[in-house]
Amino acid sequence: MERNEILKKVNDVFIDVLEEEVTVKEEYSSYDVDGWDSLTHIMLIVELEKKFNIKFLSSEISSWIKISDIINSICSKI
Repeated sequence: MERNEILKKVNDVFIDVLEEEVTVKEEYSSYDVDGWDSLTHIMLIVELEKKFNIKFLSSEISSWIKISDIINSICSKI
């Protein structure tokens, strides 16, 4: 799966979880996306694991700063 395709699917998860139209970019962090707080972060993790049929380690999750970090984790698992 190509990185752009992964980004699109990640964006779809953000739309579903935040329940609003949003466009995320790889360089975005939680500070750049309205509504991305600690609670929605957990919801995003759960939905991303379902969407890609993977499991993240807590060490991976704690190292995420930007969307690109999430995508890198997904790429390493698929």
